[in-house]
Amino acid sequence: MNELQLRRPGISTTAFWDVDFTTIDFEKNDLFVMEKIANYGTWDDFVNIVRFYGVDRFKLRIIESAYLKKDVLNFLCVIFDLDQKDFKCYTRRQSPNQHWNY
Repeated sequence: MNELQLRRPGISTTAFWDVDFTTIDFEKNDLFVMEKIANYGTWDDFVNIVRFYGVDRFKLRIIESAYLKKDVLNFLCVIFDLDQKDFKCYTRRQSPNQHWNY
């Protein structure tokens, strides 16, 4: 195992209510961890996960996310100087159902 696999970020288990936190491989599952923290973590968790992975890696991986809440997406765009169109979850988002036009 490399050093990153042995280290654990200083984050709470708040965002990981649905998985066994002790079995998470923070190297292999980096995007999963980033998504969970961005969507459901605390502010301290967010700061610590960005520090753990580094700003460049976080930005590079988080744009690949399959799902981010709308407010989280907007927040990430502002703090990392990104555009919503940079995110896969934005470009893949389904259009809302339109009313029938008779």
